[in-house]
Amino acid sequence: MTTRPIEFPARARGELGPPAEYAHLRQTPGLVRSALPGGTDVWLVARYEDVRTVLTDPRISSNPMHPGFPQIGTNGTVPLRDSVPGWFVGYDPPEHSRFRKALIPEFTVRRIAELRKAIRRVVNRRIEALLAGPPRADLVPTFALPVPSLVICELLGVPYTDHDLFESRTQVLVRYSATDAEREEAAGELLEYMTKLISSKRRFPGRDLLSRLVAKDVLTGPELSGVALLLLIAGHETTANSIGLGVVVQLTNPEWIGAPGVVEEVLRYLSVADRVALRVAVEDVEIGGQLIRAGEGIVPLGASANHDETTFERAGQFDPSRSARHHVAFGYGVHQCLGQHLVRAELDIAFGALFSRLPNLRLDVAPEDLAIKYDGVLFGLHELPVRWD
Repeated sequence: MTTRPIEFPARARGELGPPAEYAHLRQTPGLVRSALPGGTDVWLVARYEDVRTVLTDPRISSNPMHPGFPQIGTNGTVPLRDSVPGWFVGYDPPEHSRFRKALIPEFTVRRIAELRKAIRRVVNRRIEALLAGPPRADLVPTFALPVPSLVICELLGVPYTDHDLFESRTQVLVRYSATDAEREEAAGELLEYMTKLISSKRRFPGRDLLSRLVAKDVLTGPELSGVALLLLIAGHETTANSIGLGVVVQLTNPEWIGAPGVVEEVLRYLSVADRVALRVAVEDVEIGGQLIRAGEGIVPLGASANHDETTFERAGQFDPSRSARHHVAFGYGVHQCLGQHLVRAELDIAFGALFSRLPNLRLDVAPEDLAIKYDGVLFGLHELPVRWD
């Protein structure tokens, strides 16, 4: 068992796969101790079965108010659970269950199937805008980001005209180098915006998700504002990163464009939310043969679990022909992503329309020169230059 802290593994420049060190972590008996970037010491959990155990064991908490909860970033992370009521990803059952129960009906397979027409309309409009201009573009601001932003705005009933506000403030919240003061300011501005929007929904309800939650009256006003903020942030940032990187991985593996299993393999292979599921032990617990003491932080590495060769044969290869739906890109257990069906629908429609309507689409830079996000909680692209002439 390794107890000497190692440097937190980082993705290699120009590489879309997870850090090479993850393979070593999976092969190391027990667990490995590491230091988060600019933050606290934690136990790294790298093997597939161990990651799923961490995400389901009741002795392990997602509540950042517990002593020892991992802090990440230059000055640590502002626990949004403390500053934003309704930030239920930082709650444990039974408190977490109350919020999830209120939201599950809004994200069922059936409800998302009803949204596919609206998603298709959003995607096609963005492609038409691309086709109306020169045969080259940066797909991040023109497609990968606006598609999920437009979809989540339509779902929630948020005016898309305000997208600059929530997109820019979200970037502050997910950037390691942001200070506590910057995060607090960004969260405060977003929460104020949502509070005003919820107030408007009470007076003038629509046919959107937020109006339905207001009508249910099962959450307090502050809780509803926090839930709305969480859904807005989660609903566009992670999906935008998956769309952009998913385009790249298909352009560099063109034989798989249009394959039935592309969406699940993109989610598994990229695992953009690798470091999101921070945890802390609230009781002594043994994981992978390592005793973790109460109050010690834990990071279950989703990308490592999704590249575990004991679960996914030839895990380092992008292979949509594999059965990959049991990946943990959406987490596992009670905190598994509520919006996973929405994400799948958006990726399916976005990839299908983009590659069919732009059959000559190709990268306009070498893959190793892509501007990849390394200073953030989420893995993604700053820019995606392409052309189709």
